[in-house]
Amino acid sequence: MPDNSSNVQQVTGIRETISDVEEELIIGRTEETQEIVATLCESITPENKTTILPIYGIGGIGKTTLAQLVFNDSRFTGYSRVWIHVSQNLDLNKIGNSIISQLSDESHVTSKQIISKKVKELFAGKKILIVLDDMWETNPRTLKELKAMLRPVVSSMVAVIVTTRDEAIAREICRAAEPYKLDTLTDKLCWKIIKQQTAFKDRSDKQQLKRVGKEIAAKCGGVALAAQSLGYTLKGKTSDEWESVRDNYIWNLSTSADPSSIDHEVLASLLLSYSRMPDWLKLCFSYCAVFPKGHNIAKHYLIHQWIALGFIEPSKMFDTMQLCEKYVTQLLGMSFLEYSKTFLVLILTQHTVAKKYYYKTK
Repeated sequence: MPDNSSNVQQVTGIRETISDVEEELIIGRTEETQEIVATLCESITPENKTTILPIYGIGGIGKTTLAQLVFNDSRFTGYSRVWIHVSQNLDLNKIGNSIISQLSDESHVTSKQIISKKVKELFAGKKILIVLDDMWETNPRTLKELKAMLRPVVSSMVAVIVTTRDEAIAREICRAAEPYKLDTLTDKLCWKIIKQQTAFKDRSDKQQLKRVGKEIAAKCGGVALAAQSLGYTLKGKTSDEWESVRDNYIWNLSTSADPSSIDHEVLASLLLSYSRMPDWLKLCFSYCAVFPKGHNIAKHYLIHQWIALGFIEPSKMFDTMQLCEKYVTQLLGMSFLEYSKTFLVLILTQHTVAKKYYYKTK
């Protein structure tokens, strides 16, 4: 396990996801989970030994969360389960080694032929559930090789879930079946997420804010990430500030080729969360644009850079380290950073927003 204080260049540059999920905190996706689990269970038979089910949809809509819910469903208790985060660079050797290390005590096999042979050996006589999360690969040949690696052997059955933003990838990875398009959440569910993030039930002005909150929820485009980010931004804010968020000019900006698209709503909501940050927090977040998108950032290293660059001014109540920890917590709450539980580092999630404003601060 890498040292949290190691130089950031030594930390792998992957926005890695894991299979763990706090189901009690998830709002929505119950019906979708049941539908996908039922589809997989019905498809996997002795006659049909392999099933690949792609799930596609825009970023932030909840594809990974849905895959996590399916992965942890009790109906797959008898399966050997493997979770792999693919990301933008699909490396067949890394995928093969990940399968080997999760199903056995071995790892770091170098030969592609040996990897393939070992995977087949580990599949033998087992029911396997594999999640390939966040796939970007478009090369048909590479995808064909991937499917060949995952092909079951005698007496084994393999179910594969693939999440991707690209419908074309979803259709290429599984031409035999219709990929699952993940629809947006309802405005009602987005409002429920906002209420959860703002601790709405504890507010004394609930009735006054209810209408405004529902109008803000409708602007989230049915995307969970947008609702989570705005909800955190609204926490503890006055009714006037809630109205200011609802009426903000950012909602009307042409931030994409199609201003009416869901992608526009997502980016607008994140830009709005950014615009509500205090100046010192904007500066700290904008600096994160120097890292590549999805980069794993050692928190200790990032904090010391903020301090060295003079971004942090000590207050009467907190020293610089305490303030930095507070800023990290705020960025995590707004979904602008997230924790990589595997490497104990931070992951920059909203690179587009950070980069957009980094160059304005230089």
